[in-house]
Amino acid sequence: MNVFEQISHAIHVPWVALSAALSALIILFAGLRVHSAIGAGGGVLPEEGFSIRNVLEVVVEQLVDLAEMTIGEDYRKYFPVIGTIFLFVLISNVMSLVPGLLGSTSDVNTTTAWAIIAFGVYNFVGIKTHGFKYIHQFMGPSIWNPKIGGKTWHLRLLMPLFLPLEILLHFARIITLSVRLLANMFADHLVVMTWIGLVPALVPAIFLGLGLLVSFLQAFVFALLTMIYIGQALEEAH
Repeated sequence: MNVFEQISHAIHVPWVALSAALSALIILFAGLRVHSAIGAGGGVLPEEGFSIRNVLEVVVEQLVDLAEMTIGEDYRKYFPVIGTIFLFVLISNVMSLVPGLLGSTSDVNTTTAWAIIAFGVYNFVGIKTHGFKYIHQFMGPSIWNPKIGGKTWHLRLLMPLFLPLEILLHFARIITLSVRLLANMFADHLVVMTWIGLVPALVPAIFLGLGLLVSFLQAFVFALLTMIYIGQALEEAH
């Protein structure tokens, strides 16, 4: 049973929109909670014990370090998008482990939407950084770089082969990002729900633990691939 589907029938709003809205509200609540904790005098000192702020700070710190290594010194410009993607996907994935709920990442529309957002972001970054020269990344390697009239010209003889292939492969990233997340989470949640229905609490608890791990890893992989694509878009074509 999916609670969101029951509500959907009553208010005529797609269940995936309700699930996504709840994920967004959770992110907003967590952000406001951390902001209020810092504003209340916490400053840079961590809170005692287990808290939302401590958990978020640990996760964000690890993501920031990874973004800096993957993207480079300009990582701060793009981290808000990466962090949002990671948190939304993670919360939606974990939501599906709660009996009666179904995270929006269990629907192809959500995974495809985030894939399109990631695709749009890294291509926007590439165009903004390099302008028209961004297309050079799709034209294959430069095999001869003569200097004529004080200007270096890049001869890309394999461009007719590389250009259509690279453009196709870049658009295929939308499909791979979307399907990877959707398929992995569908398989994981199917296994967890099957064991919950078949055996007592002990064995399902083990699979719930594995489900949490898979949920985190899939959110991490989605964010990591987005970082890699942005880093590649920032590089100069050779």
